[in-house]
Amino acid sequence: MSSFWSAWIIVLTLAFLVFIIWLLRWNMTNYTGIKEGELMDHEFDGIVEINNPMPKWWTILFWITIVWGFLYLALYPGLGNFTGLLGWSSSNQDVRSLEQSKEATEAAREAGLIVEYDRQMDQAEEKFGPVFAALSERPIEELAQDPEAVKIGQRLFIQNCAQCHGSNAMGGKGFPNLTDDDWLYGGSPEAIKHSLMEGRNGVMPAQTQFNDQQITELAHYVMSLSGRKVDPELAKAGESNFAACAACHGPNGKGNQALGAPNLTDNVWLYGGSQDAIEETLRNGRNGVMPAWKDILGEDKIHVISSYVYGLSQD
Repeated sequence: MSSFWSAWIIVLTLAFLVFIIWLLRWNMTNYTGIKEGELMDHEFDGIVEINNPMPKWWTILFWITIVWGFLYLALYPGLGNFTGLLGWSSSNQDVRSLEQSKEATEAAREAGLIVEYDRQMDQAEEKFGPVFAALSERPIEELAQDPEAVKIGQRLFIQNCAQCHGSNAMGGKGFPNLTDDDWLYGGSPEAIKHSLMEGRNGVMPAQTQFNDQQITELAHYVMSLSGRKVDPELAKAGESNFAACAACHGPNGKGNQALGAPNLTDNVWLYGGSQDAIEETLRNGRNGVMPAWKDILGEDKIHVISSYVYGLSQD
């Protein structure tokens, strides 16, 4: 943090605390001109207000919290670059990658530091590790029919996959729907587990060799493959240029799961199936990344998630 922002935070924090002290003192002072405990000079519906101060216990709690605020800022980081009198720092606060996280964990253990997160992770692994290990010994197809295993897989999915695919696994623009049995890389248990373990990187190159008119013609031909109503002349003109796409999607547009090239004949669209969306895909290309989870969750947990995902498309 630069010196300017450090000073800005220090001044702003201390000024706010001073303002709170002033505000408390102001509210504790009697400015009404009427002694405490006596009736005020106004009433409403027969009710007369009494000039009572704030309860003592309330003001005492306010003072305690203010004193605690100053004490905390003196002992711990909170005032810009000031690290606090205790020299405390958050473990792993500079971590930017999984590798750095593992290195920080090992360094903390070697130094004898007690890191709460690491301690909780060790406790969780000790408690639940054997459960996942036992589940991983069973076939994915079998786990997909086990209600308890499905519940476990669902929890893991919501924690780790729902950010992209949604809590209902129905995906969104750029993120595949996992419930419709339409798979880019295959929907077998082995293929799903491989996707989770190793990740995927789907690249659709921009078709820069075509001009705008040719892009429009090609879009019409692509839409016609799924039986949609298009301009027949434009679709006919675009058919000859589809050869540039056939290398990945196949000459009939059925796709290629070995490459992650989608089937263009089923009217299922990852980035949208409107003419504008298809033209945008052709003109600018797409790059979809599915991260690898093997080093984050481990194979046992991935085995359980795979069974949950597999089961979603079998219902």
